[in-house]
Amino acid sequence: MYKLMIVEDDPGIAEAIAMQARMWQLETHITENFREVLAEYTAFAPHIVLLDISLPFYNGYHWCTEIRKLSKVPIIFISSAADNMNIVMAMNMGADDFIAKPFDQSVLIAKIQALLRRTYDFAASAPVLGHRGAFLNTGDNTLLFQGETVSLTKNEYKILLCLLENKGRVVSREKLMERLWKTEEFIDENTLTVNINRLRKKLDAVGLTDFIRTRFGIGYIVE
Repeated sequence: MYKLMIVEDDPGIAEAIAMQARMWQLETHITENFREVLAEYTAFAPHIVLLDISLPFYNGYHWCTEIRKLSKVPIIFISSAADNMNIVMAMNMGADDFIAKPFDQSVLIAKIQALLRRTYDFAASAPVLGHRGAFLNTGDNTLLFQGETVSLTKNEYKILLCLLENKGRVVSREKLMERLWKTEEFIDENTLTVNINRLRKKLDAVGLTDFIRTRFGIGYIVE
């Protein structure tokens, strides 16, 4: 399920968007504290953001700039201030699209879905496994998180694939070793540990801390 963050201070508009988005299987979060938009963004880790220009305390341009310091997540501005100057400024700040209020809800949802497809390359022929906002694309062996692509080695990809296929269940070290090295030749268990540690460092580097947890004496789990 993809996650939509709505940064809109009109409760009626925000809830109407959220209701429509949920009908299309989008998980939503409506901003509650307009002093702490970035903190809410970080906690929710959305795949796409709807952002009004006129907001309490700091305007949408400010928050767009702050989000862009952290992520390439798609951002759509929604505003009644739809003159050319505001549209150009929004795009220069890093927005991906601009929709003028009032807008048709079906058009908004269509733009959100199109932007998600373009950003995350969710091709129907390439199954995607996801957890905590990160998606493993089995079509090109990449991990996508908040618009960033994480390069994986062949073994790192196989480890994540196996763990995500068994999400919520512990995968034994033996099963992982069999998945990685389908051979009768003896493989030192330390080789698996090295691969797991390298993968964890890559995940930590993009903010996916404790993505893979150890069950000592048993194996590993994504939960």
